[in-house]
Amino acid sequence: MTAPAPAAVPGPTPVPVPVPAPLAAADALNARLDGTRTEPADNPQLEALALAVTANQPVLLWGEPGIGKSAGMQQLAAALGVRLETVVASVHEPSDFAGLPVVGDDPAASGVPMAPPDWAVRLARTGHGLLFFDELSSAPPAVQAALLRVVLERRVGSLALPASVRIVAAANPPASAADGWHLSPPLANRFVHLDWTHDPRTVARGMAGTWPETALPTVDPGRVPGAVARARGVVSGFLTARPGLAHHMPKDAEGRGRAWPSPRTWEMALRLLAAGYASGAGREARAAALTGAVGEAVGIELLAYLENLDLPDPDRVLADPDAFALPDRGDRQLAFLVAVVAAVQSEPTRPRWEAGWAVLAKAVDAGVPDVAARAARDLAAMREPDWPVPPGIEAFLELLQLAGALPGAR
Repeated sequence: MTAPAPAAVPGPTPVPVPVPAPLAAADALNARLDGTRTEPADNPQLEALALAVTANQPVLLWGEPGIGKSAGMQQLAAALGVRLETVVASVHEPSDFAGLPVVGDDPAASGVPMAPPDWAVRLARTGHGLLFFDELSSAPPAVQAALLRVVLERRVGSLALPASVRIVAAANPPASAADGWHLSPPLANRFVHLDWTHDPRTVARGMAGTWPETALPTVDPGRVPGAVARARGVVSGFLTARPGLAHHMPKDAEGRGRAWPSPRTWEMALRLLAAGYASGAGREARAAALTGAVGEAVGIELLAYLENLDLPDPDRVLADPDAFALPDRGDRQLAFLVAVVAAVQSEPTRPRWEAGWAVLAKAVDAGVPDVAARAARDLAAMREPDWPVPPGIEAFLELLQLAGALPGAR
């Protein structure tokens, strides 16, 4: 029988050594320089970052070295009241993100778990926080590949990061990065890409001791149902009108390493738009976030579509469907009807369901039943068995019965 190991004997408590007088004076000078104040100011790029973080979408900040990307993250973490864990991706090995194998007593029976690094354990224990991957464009392809699972699946080794942990990364353009690499398309397509720049006037005022402080967007719970319905209508209507933009990967390496449209990034755009509507985020911040998700060219087209859409609030329409008029344009009609169905789905009561049919009936009266056909199928699928068929459904009855969307209708 092996004897137990002796208990560790605590060593002597280290005695603090006074700081030499010349260094103490220098420390006092530096402490005085650290004393700065803040003033309210608009900062669309920080607001766009906060919007993406609020929507829980991974963000990648692009900017030249030394312009304040890390400082922006510290300011954001302090404003949100969460822990900031910074990981310099370029100095890590793939195993630091995939996990290090730990051999147990019987690997054949229990397997070999992959141990996570300490920063992942701290975030898991806290339950929330900001995970900041710095110098991402200096990380070699093997490290970028290992990060795919962290960013998409939120797993580090055998550890699953809590859903409330937000992921942000920073990168220098390959020409400015030390041993810079273009991002691989699979990794680039998992981020909302934001350009991080500096304002010389802000820097000058900061050197005088005053830095800007931006009010961050906060989701209003009362706005959530309408915001979700409206965002679904907008994105679905846009992609119905422009189906060729659902997926388009650039041909050049630089373009593939930035934002481009795919079903994954359209899901990001949907969540960003909903968070923007629900939080009242500024127009510039919403524009930066959306173009950062689907790319500049497609984002500009989406923003132009949004500018001209001007959808009514679907919840208000459902509260009084007789008081509204169907929009004239076909794309606005489709986007609005999708938003109405999404609003009903968020709170599927019989009065709202019947009000939805009253709205769709106006499309029939306007001579465009084909525009409402898809919305009618989705609305019919929400019907509870004891709900009678409302009058507004008659124009779609044949279509729905053929599609089997009204079982047991009476």
